[in-house]
Amino acid sequence: GEQISISLLAMALGETGCPAISLTGWQAGFHTDRAYTRARIKNLDTERIESELSKNRVVVVAGFQGLNRYDDITTLGRGGSDTSAVAIAAALHADLCQIYTDVDGVYSADPRIVPTAKKLDEITYDEMLELASMGAQVLMNRSVEMAKKYRVNLEVVSSFHRVPGTIIKEDTKMEKLLITGVARDKDVARIALTGIVDRPGQAYKIFSRLAQKKINVDLIIQSIGHEDVKDISFTVTKENLQPAIQTLEENKEYIGFTDIKTDENIVKVSVVGAGVASNAGVASKVFEALYDANINIHMISTSEIKISVLLDAVDGDRAMRVIHDKFDFTM
Repeated sequence: GEQISISLLAMALGETGCPAISLTGWQAGFHTDRAYTRARIKNLDTERIESELSKNRVVVVAGFQGLNRYDDITTLGRGGSDTSAVAIAAALHADLCQIYTDVDGVYSADPRIVPTAKKLDEITYDEMLELASMGAQVLMNRSVEMAKKYRVNLEVVSSFHRVPGTIIKEDTKMEKLLITGVARDKDVARIALTGIVDRPGQAYKIFSRLAQKKINVDLIIQSIGHEDVKDISFTVTKENLQPAIQTLEENKEYIGFTDIKTDENIVKVSVVGAGVASNAGVASKVFEALYDANINIHMISTSEIKISVLLDAVDGDRAMRVIHDKFDFTM
């Protein structure tokens, strides 16, 4: 699909009198590791791209692909096209990398769920990274990570409307919004281990075994020990639920627990913003909004720029709306 698209676009540009050339990922100099279908970019040799640009040609590059050290073609996986664009911008020291998509910018929440969502003029890398990792699908977090690492200014703009988009950069306005946005992640499953022997090293035993299987863990809660046992609950992606259960069952005797309970009918709602840590009362507003709406919270996680709550899946959309309505998104 990428290769057909770049060829057609180069042909279309040529017919309008604009010299253009299409390059596959490997022709453009993308070198990756060997993780097929989810390869990471190791380096980008821009010699061919710069040579074509010096001839005043528009260079149309197929993202999402590259070559590994054995000259085998690899693909980058989810977010690969956006990541390729950022990589080129970084390698060429571009002033701006524009990502054209089906929305006209980054919103304070998904406008399909929250009608009062506001388009943001700008947002920091860290805030965008949190929103992307918490379920916002405007940009994939891999592209934002690379933009932050190489200080590439990003702009999310609409493919259909000529309107200003959202700039993603290191610093934004001096007077920041209290929070930047509310995101929802439905790709969440909860695992609870009960009757764990209450002694040092139990958490290490659990999460080291999961790490060996490349299973990422998100929210974690450990109960206070009672009668020499305790419980630990944590979340994984739904894709990793069964592999996690299998890994834990295989190590049941080593870890020392009595039972595994799981729940896939849940959702994670997150509030993101630089004001979360620096302003008193942000958490209180979030919990007040959920209390007023009679929405029960299962788990809570906080960081300097986010508050995440785990809720029943049926409450996800409503939670986004009531939380969003608690905050002012106008400057």
